[in-house]
Amino acid sequence: MTKHASLIAGTFALLATTALPALADTEITFLACGDKMQPAHADFIKKWEEANAGYKIVSEVVGWGQCQDKVTTLAASGTPVALAYVGSRTLKEFADNELIVPVPFTDEEKKSYYPFIMDTVTTSGKQWGVPVAFSTKSLYWNKALFKQAGLDPEKPPQTWAEELEYAKIIKEKTGTPGFGVVAKTFDNTMHQFLHWVYTNNGSVIDASGNITFDSKENLEALTALKDIVPYAEEGPTSYEQNEVRAIFLDGKLGMIHASVGAVNRLKETKIDWGVAPLPLGPSAKGPGTLLITDSLAVFSGTGVEEKAIEFAKFLTNAENQPIYEAQEGLTPLRPGKAVDDMVAANPYWKPFIDGISFGGPEPLFTDYKGLQNTMIEMVQSVVTGKAEPADALKKAAADLEQYK
Repeated sequence: MTKHASLIAGTFALLATTALPALADTEITFLACGDKMQPAHADFIKKWEEANAGYKIVSEVVGWGQCQDKVTTLAASGTPVALAYVGSRTLKEFADNELIVPVPFTDEEKKSYYPFIMDTVTTSGKQWGVPVAFSTKSLYWNKALFKQAGLDPEKPPQTWAEELEYAKIIKEKTGTPGFGVVAKTFDNTMHQFLHWVYTNNGSVIDASGNITFDSKENLEALTALKDIVPYAEEGPTSYEQNEVRAIFLDGKLGMIHASVGAVNRLKETKIDWGVAPLPLGPSAKGPGTLLITDSLAVFSGTGVEEKAIEFAKFLTNAENQPIYEAQEGLTPLRPGKAVDDMVAANPYWKPFIDGISFGGPEPLFTDYKGLQNTMIEMVQSVVTGKAEPADALKKAAADLEQYK
């Protein structure tokens, strides 16, 4: 036997008797937003890893205030995480810059969601995220203030005309503002205005990328917002939606538009309250609301894109998603028995679901900040009386062209 043959033989003998180190798992980095990993997601991660030997989810939780900026910075610098929780509003910008990959959905998967949910993640005919959290809005009213003002405390307004009338009566009869107007330099000023848009069959941009903002429906919406300002809290440009909600929780507002998150806070107060669908404008076709989703986006260049998509769909499948939604108090993404049972047990959920029928998505623009700032400027100019609704709407529609 030659020296080399002896060496090879010895090596194989050593391999046969020596334990080799296990191969390292392939990591899928996952950036989640919040104060901590949601218990449901932590449990689902363990289950997915058990079913996918050789892969490990390496998660990091980042606070809401810094989360989106960190995701964007990592992607732009060429060191992206594999999967990240993002506001669906950011998907178009990520997609246009080729920072994320499209997520394939079957027709059956798309149809499993409530109407328009997939619109919140779709641009250029492709889906760019997996919906993971959903928010809708409804009208809350203070029954004691209604009664004090001589209104029927069990009869909320169903139309904008009634909403305006009731706000005026409450202000004049009780001295308490009748409605909470949101107009601070803050993102939810745009969101609150879109409640008016989508309860009047309005739109911002169509599927072909045409700006549709300067319309009769949206002029009616902006005019209605202007008309209710005299009966709102003083100085609405100082308040974002959570601050307006706080005034309502103190019993010092007649009506607000808010998410289901207000319910638990109201349960801790002595306020006699009710919740109903958002009042409808003169051009409405049916109950509407702004449909806001957050999504799981899969970033390109990590080498694990397909497994990241698989993991994202596992987190949000029809079995797991209702568990997460129940823990977080979120509007359900899909109809089904779990939703029927939820509404039966807690009827206050019904208006948050009914509004989906004619709701509209948060518009997807390449420059989301530009969209947001344009809408805020428009609202503030009308609320403060610096511009008439028709002029403000026309200017905003023209400005939006550069951001689409």
